[in-house]
Amino acid sequence: MARSASDPDYLTNLNEAQRRAVTHWGEPLLILAGAGSGKTRVIIHKIAWLIAERGLDPRSILAVTFTNKAAGEMRSRAAELVEGGSQAMIRTFHSFGAWMLRRNHEAAGLPAGFTIYDDDDSVSLLRSLYPDEHKGALTRWARAIGRAKDYALGPDDNLDEVDPTGDLAEIYQVYDARMREIGNVDFGDLIMRPLQLLRDDETVRRRFHQRYRAILVDEYQDSNVAQFLLLSELASPETFICVVGDDDQSIYRFRGAEVRNILTFHEHFPGTRIVRLEQNYRSTAPILDVAGHVVARNEGRLGKKLWTDRDHGPKPMLALLQSAEDEVELCLDLIRRYERPGDTAILYRTNAQSRLFETALMGAGIPYRIVGTVRFYEREEVKDVLAILRFIANPRDEVSFRRIINKPARGLGAKSVGRIVHSALERGQSLLDAVSHDVAGLTSKAQAARETFAGIISNLTEELERESLAAFVDRVAEESGLKRYHAEQDEYAGTQKLANIDELVNAAGIYGGGRHGLVEFLEMIELDGAREADAAEDADAVTLITMHNTKGLEFPRVIITGLEDGLFPRGGEESAEDLEEERRLFYVAVTRAQDELYLTSCRYRRLYGRLTEFPPSRFLGEIPSELLELASESVSGGGFAAAGRDRGDGGAIGGSEMSDAGGDRGGYGETSGDRDGDWGAAEDLTVGAGVFHDDYGVGVIQKRWRHGRNVMVRVRFENGTSATFIPRYTPLERVSLGD
Repeated sequence: MARSASDPDYLTNLNEAQRRAVTHWGEPLLILAGAGSGKTRVIIHKIAWLIAERGLDPRSILAVTFTNKAAGEMRSRAAELVEGGSQAMIRTFHSFGAWMLRRNHEAAGLPAGFTIYDDDDSVSLLRSLYPDEHKGALTRWARAIGRAKDYALGPDDNLDEVDPTGDLAEIYQVYDARMREIGNVDFGDLIMRPLQLLRDDETVRRRFHQRYRAILVDEYQDSNVAQFLLLSELASPETFICVVGDDDQSIYRFRGAEVRNILTFHEHFPGTRIVRLEQNYRSTAPILDVAGHVVARNEGRLGKKLWTDRDHGPKPMLALLQSAEDEVELCLDLIRRYERPGDTAILYRTNAQSRLFETALMGAGIPYRIVGTVRFYEREEVKDVLAILRFIANPRDEVSFRRIINKPARGLGAKSVGRIVHSALERGQSLLDAVSHDVAGLTSKAQAARETFAGIISNLTEELERESLAAFVDRVAEESGLKRYHAEQDEYAGTQKLANIDELVNAAGIYGGGRHGLVEFLEMIELDGAREADAAEDADAVTLITMHNTKGLEFPRVIITGLEDGLFPRGGEESAEDLEEERRLFYVAVTRAQDELYLTSCRYRRLYGRLTEFPPSRFLGEIPSELLELASESVSGGGFAAAGRDRGDGGAIGGSEMSDAGGDRGGYGETSGDRDGDWGAAEDLTVGAGVFHDDYGVGVIQKRWRHGRNVMVRVRFENGTSATFIPRYTPLERVSLGD
């Protein structure tokens, strides 16, 4: 499509494929947007084009994505591009579901003030229903119910796909019945209940079909079955539908994401036009070549090949190391070479791998930040205050009621609380009504405690409309006794719980007062699970992050660690589908790198407290050897391994060693000599002997043993550090401790 002089300004900065995607109208549209190809720009520009060129009323456009941050960015940028852009409905799937239910709560059989349960709340509700069950079982049930809702399965449906045991159906029915009695919803309901409403209520369905002329979905590869079905019900035959996503970046199957949604989109929406965005604006060509060769092995993909104008750049470097400690030292060495630590991200498959990096970075005085720790709104003291706010918003909220009626302790035990809940259900009352009157079976002490709690909630409810929301949240924390309770915890445990409560008050400051502001505030908290816990982190800090958490991020320099079979990919009983998702995860990790990429694989890693030998990741064997630089530079602990054998099939790692962990591991650097010989270079390294290491200094051998065909020594250094070495590979100089 040639550019025209009459094109609006916002089209002039798009490439040819992006322009085709933005200006398409009519048939359903699938935009296959590769990593770093500008997909967000395309969907925002399409909203502008629909308003400015097609003349659509902005309110007739629905755009959904998966995070509040992304939705907010889309809203602000659409408003900048075209007049009326801010009036388009741009929300997350769950935010849209909550909005739809609030405006149709009577048709959906819900009270106007319903609250949204998170995972912990669901477990708490199950505990109230099955008080004799242990928490592990309750958590499994809650997850199974959530997964069933991801597949749009109700308690009366066939649940074999999520529950092969057949035990879930009855539990799900009891849970669902209690949830409807309470009048609240969980996250799965935010998709399931709107879907049911559209299917069952012709009036509601017709109204929504008439409202939306265009529906756009971002990150479509992350959608689940229920979200696909909701999308299908929202779209009438006259609705223009456009989805944007990347089948090669579908990595959230454990959360319910279904890659088949994007792979089969053209089957569900006949006549679909597919536009591929293949020009990458982030990474260099050598980095894209590595990512492309690995993901191309997947069979479940529609196919595309990324390219870039950034043809030049260093080859990604592969370091074959002896131990996880060497891996850490390599990362430290790379970080020290550059002025800005914040340019570097260290990626790993599991959170547990961060421990060594945290310790080493802290010891070296290098600032770092960990992505994916406990979030602000998930902390105990914050959830306590929120529970009172939620109970005020919905006095039938049993989970919140149980959390805070006896916290701080008021003399109401589990049996007394159970009697109050039973009384409310028996009489059809709200829990606030029940707790405000005498309850049969309670002791005089419990009756007094009940009355005190009811008075606190009633007084707070009256104050809700009289002051700002921030002042009200502060009042709630104060008058409930939670401030005093957590201040005592701070004094006892040296924590900062009170500061977190104060920060919650700050967070409420941007919302209006009254019940409307409270509901809006609570809804934001439940829906925005990605909010950063600490906005004051050092901006120029190394990022430690799991590969899953890197989605949507980019860094000048990326180090992907732990590339061993059994760790990444995970190994075990994984299916072909599992392996393909792991391969997509590798693709996502690699394409986070802008300028430099490093890959590390360790021969030995501690597993269940024991030093275990691992073969290199099979993904390394899928990369042609000419695409990688095999590291040979020496750093501490043996450092980079010498370049090893090339695969016979052109891969970067020898094939035999990947299938035989105990055989000749040709990809890892070796000293000369017979591996099957005796102790070799380690024969004079006895327990108690003094040794010198270039980085650690002088130390004493504390332990010596044999692992397979290698001698291992454990050394305690004068600086307090202890480390394990394989002397065959690591230069340890014997010294006299008297020197």
